[in-house]
Amino acid sequence: MNWDQLQTISWLRWRLLCNQSRRSGGLGAVIAALIAAGAVGLGGAAFTGALLLGLFGLAHVPPLAIMGVWAGVTIGFLFFWMIGLLAELQRSEAIDLQRLMHLPVALGQMFVINYIVSHLTASIVIFVPAILGLAIGLVIAHGPLMALLIPLALSMVFMITAWTYCLRGWLATLMSNPRRRRTVIMVITLAFVLVGQGPNLYFNVLNRQDRHAHPQAGQNAHPEQIFYRLIAIQGFFPPLWVSVGAQGLAEGRVWPALFGALGGCGIGVLGLRRAYRGTVRFYHGETGGRTVARVKPGIAASQSPAATAKGRSGFLELCLPAVPEPAAALALATFRSLLRAPEVKMAWASSFIVTLIVGASLLFRSGPNLPEAAIPFLATGTVVFSVFLLVQFFANQFGFDRDGFRTLMLSPVDRRLVLLGKNLACAPIGVTFGLILLGLIALRFHLPTIELVAVVFQLAALLMIAGVAGNLLSILVPYRVQSGSLKPTKMPGLAMLVMMFCHLLFPLAMMPVFGPALMELVWRQLGLPAAVPVNFILSVLLAALAAVLYWQTLAPLGRLLHRRETKILSVVTVEVE
Repeated sequence: MNWDQLQTISWLRWRLLCNQSRRSGGLGAVIAALIAAGAVGLGGAAFTGALLLGLFGLAHVPPLAIMGVWAGVTIGFLFFWMIGLLAELQRSEAIDLQRLMHLPVALGQMFVINYIVSHLTASIVIFVPAILGLAIGLVIAHGPLMALLIPLALSMVFMITAWTYCLRGWLATLMSNPRRRRTVIMVITLAFVLVGQGPNLYFNVLNRQDRHAHPQAGQNAHPEQIFYRLIAIQGFFPPLWVSVGAQGLAEGRVWPALFGALGGCGIGVLGLRRAYRGTVRFYHGETGGRTVARVKPGIAASQSPAATAKGRSGFLELCLPAVPEPAAALALATFRSLLRAPEVKMAWASSFIVTLIVGASLLFRSGPNLPEAAIPFLATGTVVFSVFLLVQFFANQFGFDRDGFRTLMLSPVDRRLVLLGKNLACAPIGVTFGLILLGLIALRFHLPTIELVAVVFQLAALLMIAGVAGNLLSILVPYRVQSGSLKPTKMPGLAMLVMMFCHLLFPLAMMPVFGPALMELVWRQLGLPAAVPVNFILSVLLAALAAVLYWQTLAPLGRLLHRRETKILSVVTVEVE
């Protein structure tokens, strides 16, 4: 190992961190310091709590209980780790190796630094101290034999992080081909969502139908039998070798923990070695990710470039009823751009799948019967949830344009029509999500037609309210979104605080939509005529008021956009490293 190079690389990483903090401003540096201090505090609290648990809570328990605690800790770590992996699927490198390939430096050292820095996540900061504290507490309570839990648990963490880094590198190699990039992101997102929602689907949908079809089989399956079956399959799942080794150590058996630690380290080394080789091949251009399009001779001769371009631009030539032509063109172009962006497709696809899974669980689950008065509130809550999935798009409508925002600034289009087009681009997704959830609620609780129409008007009001608030936030607090992910670049501290405050106040901003259902409930409680559709009438009035508010705010917000477009351009077009 070359210590001089390692020291230089560490200094380079520290300078990059200082530059990022300086660009984010003084408030951003303070917020980053507070977050770091909070993470250290959480790690210390996790260590102390786990130490006390192992020292006092597990001092006089059977080995099976110790195994259960370690299994729970491992499953919790895997759960939070998968959430973080889903949020950032691609390669995350602190130092770009491609910029140092021409230098006579050891790439292995930089690779190890990138590997360590990329895994300084919340799950590591919280769970690794908790694992160490629990192991130390068990050592004090049960004897020095439990010290083998420390290398065993750390080997599990090393194994997971090494293969995660390998997975990110493999995905980066696959997504180097633009044609394959979108498919890979969609498949990975679908796989993670289905794995995370698998127990929900099994217990609330599939297993429910089996219990109704075979009631005797459901009665014969005892929880103890299921528990011992789960214990038996732990040895075939490498991350759960920690719980197997903990049970063996509590019973005085050393070999399960020893073999588990060696096996975990071996699997981790294999994954890290594979990740390093893949990284070197990737930066050497040896991935072969390009594909050649095959065109049949007859088709190539018959189709002219003009005909192909006309066929591809047919979507952008559509006319939207009652929408000015510039706003309609911008809405169609923005919608097409969002559909082509892999990060947006990933977010929308995951939201769509979660919508279907939650709706199916609600539709087939046998829960307690809700009172009739609560059904309108539930229907309204579903459309609020559908709009909540689009908050990041409404609140940052220019961040996804990046360099394309310069075209909007140079165009002679009225700025209020620019805002109108941006809002219309997000409306189809919100309407689709809302109608799907609303349809499932209507089927499950037999929602009356007039109530269903009332909620549709509420959805329209929600989209217009979100459009007004989103226009204001997009103009005042813009931020650039990194290409290929939904992760924002380094935001100024004030902008970060404003965005966090607005996300926290989103439920409060949506409260007026629950007003019609609440007024109908009060109407019924007062004994007034039940034939009057209070919810429907007030929902129509609310939608009308929201439409007037939206239309009246377009002009002043358009003028505000015209005054601040230079500032927005400097934010969304500058890439921060």
